Amino acid sequence: MSKGTEKIKIGISVGDINGIGLEVIIKTFLDSQILDLCTPIVYGSSKTVGHYRKALDVHDFSFNKINTAEEANHKKANMIDCWEEDVQIEFGKSTENGGKYAFVSLEAATKDLVDGKIDALVTAPINKDNIQSESFDFSGH
Repeated sequence: MSKGTEKIKIGISVGDINGIGLEVIIKTFLDSQILDLCTPIVYGSSKTVGHYRKALDVHDFSFNKINTAEEANHKKANMIDCWEEDVQIEFGKSTENGGKYAFVSLEAATKDLVDGKIDALVTAPINKDNIQSESFDFSGH
């Protein structure tokens, strides 16, 4: 748990990059009142978020880019880039990349949770078919 009077740090995985997760995340942070309750840290990609911002016609919002959870600004929505490559977004389609980057995001956020760098984890929706791999074998709940 965060020490002192700091707000809790909430890690957020982006889910399937072709799904609704990033849209919900961006729209949530358009209302800055959420920042009164917690310090959000999104595990994803600034480039991928840029595609969503353009598609949603959102110009008045951006994430505070950080390299580690310890650098989080408690007055902003923060983003840790988990991948640098430019990834093709195919809204609403199940693709191998959708699962691959959902796992990359989830793995980074989970590591920070286990290491005590964040206090809780919120996961955006994944596609249980395209995320399956040798590293992630989960049939659902």
